[in-house]
Amino acid sequence: MEINKQIEKAKQGDQVAFTFLLNYYWNEVYGFMLKRTENETNAEDITIETFSKAFDKIASYNAEFQFNTWLIAIAKNVHIDLLRKKKSSLFVEITEEEDHQAYNIADTTPSAEDELITEQNLSQLLQFIKELKPHYQEVIQLRYFQEMSYQEIANKINEPLSNVKIKLLRAKKLLAEIIQNKR
Repeated sequence: MEINKQIEKAKQGDQVAFTFLLNYYWNEVYGFMLKRTENETNAEDITIETFSKAFDKIASYNAEFQFNTWLIAIAKNVHIDLLRKKKSSLFVEITEEEDHQAYNIADTTPSAEDELITEQNLSQLLQFIKELKPHYQEVIQLRYFQEMSYQEIANKINEPLSNVKIKLLRAKKLLAEIIQNKR
């Protein structure tokens, strides 16, 4: 099955496979968390953190279980941790060592989304970006207009590097969808 192939590729560090899995399972994990939290922002933050943890730990994924079941289990744990902390912020400081271990989903070859985004004229692109949620607008703006590295963005918004990468992947996908729908 296609999914199992993608999971195996992701285990080998294949960036395209990570992106495929993120896109394929995003709505299911997000929808599940939205029902639980009844809050779009929390659901989105938990989903980002879930994929970040899943991709960090993908080598430990056991194929006897459905991949979506594994993702939902991670999401539940992230949510429980969030409730335990009872803090306004979902993200905790991560150590430098963990930071270096953050998986590298910063694929340097431009994706279809990158190409679609770069061929838009600037004023139109800015209009499209305004349709994204504020935290997606921010990472797109820092990455493409201020040309910050992933690490610089992580430092600026005070979030782990892996979360920044997931947010950017997601933001680019949503932006590409907006552009295609306006064509």
